[in-house]
Amino acid sequence: MDLNSKKCKPCEAGIPPLTEKQSSELLKQTPGWEIKDGHVHRQFKFKNFREAISFVNKVAEKAEEEGHHPDIIINYNKVSIELWTHKINGLSENDFIVAAKISRI
Repeated sequence: MDLNSKKCKPCEAGIPPLTEKQSSELLKQTPGWEIKDGHVHRQFKFKNFREAISFVNKVAEKAEEEGHHPDIIINYNKVSIELWTHKINGLSENDFIVAAKISRI
């Protein structure tokens, strides 16, 4: 099933994080993203600060809909997004679902 058609599911402590192989397979469905220091990461570049903030606001809306929130860093016209599941201290399918949905914004 396509990641964009999935919905994030609440994670509980004690659930194991995805294996490297599982993460690599899901990463194939999220072009432009990479796994960096155990997190799903991508940097977006915009024309100016206003466009960057507009994008961040849309990301925030999507994160709220999914109940899964990324770490966001804004540096003028660049927005860096990192996803990982804090509760399990690793990657879950939710991270890739949100990454795929952010890519569509």
